[in-house]
Amino acid sequence: MSERQPGSGGGPPLLRMKGIVKRFPGTLACDGANLTVRAGEVHCLLGENGAGKSTLMKILAGSYRPDGGEIVLDGRPLRCAGPQDGIAAGISVIYQELDLAPDLTVAQNLFLGRAPARGPLVRRRQRSAAARELIARLGGTFSPEDRVGDLPIAAQQLTAIAKALTTDAKVIVMDEPSATLGGRDLEVVFSVIRGLAAEGRAIIYISHRLDEVSEIGDRATVMRDGRDVGVFDLATTTHDELVAAMIGEARDLVRRTDHPVPSGAPRLSVERVRVGRILDVAGLEVRPGEIVGLAGLAGAGRTTLLNALFGAVRGEVRARLDGAPLKVAGPRTAVRNGLALVPESRKEQGLFLGLGVARNSAIAALGWAAPRGRGRRMTAPVLAGLGVKHASPDQPVGQLSGGNQQKVVLAKWITRGMRVLLLDEPTRGLDIGAKADLYRQVRRLADDGVAVLLASSELAELTAHADTVWVLHEGRNIARFDPRTAPEADIAHTVITGATP
Repeated sequence: MSERQPGSGGGPPLLRMKGIVKRFPGTLACDGANLTVRAGEVHCLLGENGAGKSTLMKILAGSYRPDGGEIVLDGRPLRCAGPQDGIAAGISVIYQELDLAPDLTVAQNLFLGRAPARGPLVRRRQRSAAARELIARLGGTFSPEDRVGDLPIAAQQLTAIAKALTTDAKVIVMDEPSATLGGRDLEVVFSVIRGLAAEGRAIIYISHRLDEVSEIGDRATVMRDGRDVGVFDLATTTHDELVAAMIGEARDLVRRTDHPVPSGAPRLSVERVRVGRILDVAGLEVRPGEIVGLAGLAGAGRTTLLNALFGAVRGEVRARLDGAPLKVAGPRTAVRNGLALVPESRKEQGLFLGLGVARNSAIAALGWAAPRGRGRRMTAPVLAGLGVKHASPDQPVGQLSGGNQQKVVLAKWITRGMRVLLLDEPTRGLDIGAKADLYRQVRRLADDGVAVLLASSELAELTAHADTVWVLHEGRNIARFDPRTAPEADIAHTVITGATP
């Protein structure tokens, strides 16, 4: 990394977000949050997963409407009825998953929906010339006619930035831009960011990597539990001070119910799992009756690890199941071996929303052609045991609450039977009561001898319910903690920095 060369950062406030409130069912995502960004500034937005950063930015972009508070952009109130209003006002958000059409050319992506035209005909030469000018301005060496999907990720990042410039954006939000970039590519993007700040634009930079934050940023706002808890001058603030603000020095430790520590031979032994350059995990074990938690920031590799073990993503998997080599040929093989996955997105990956509750619950055990009566008989006691609230066995599962949908996903695997349960963000979107219900069921499964591997962004949930917590950082498992004895703040420090305190 080169020496930090921040933008001016001393210009007048270009953006003010005051007292922003946003409620979701069971969650107060933003609780009077404030953010002030100056013209010509690279302003970093920091906080643990779930701190409210993404919600605040979606409100700024017009994707969400706030329940309270106000936004002032360039001295004028900003009220967005949707994302197009945000774009028209000069707000551009470059998400970690780049919002580009891979099958279209660079020029087509840059001017999608607003290409220069004469009547119904696009003026291709004019569009290409304008695209070429933007690419050159950002220091890109690719062609406007290149297909975006064929470009390296750094060029795709530059394309996304160029797209923001086509709307004459005043405020550019960059969400984890370094997640897929190498050091040299990141320097190119940093150079572009500095140039944009020098033009008087405001850059909001979201990242968990504190070395990058210190290099590129002028100031940082730290969020915790939906609120802003401090604004810091990055030239004079240490990483330890930022971490303390993010995790809260006075955070109470979670009280947990003591139970015997599982012992005996491992049910699942992960000798090594590698997936390209994004994951390299080794030496992880889960015993029958044990809940092993996976902590880490977004992109740390938790989801990739679970999917690789389940055969949902390709990779090198060397693992043992009850002492025998684990064959990973795909999800069907994993299910036959006794592995079950509760995926991060229950609606997209875990359920058939148009099918009934009983049909969803029986499908893993009986398949698509299961007789209705048999499926109902098999699943009725499981659904009752989980406390699933539903009008009838044939009620479409898409009509249930989020907590009851998640219970149906569990019911599917309980009906089938399992030896290892892989849980990926199982309480996302659930209210407090639904979370408590779910963890009671998971502990009951563990007590019945199931080995549980639990990935969660909610560190408090891991310290309360896991017997062991592994921290994943940038694709590797770097530290193992006993949540009975390790302070939660120490685990959080390792999650954020990648170093043990």
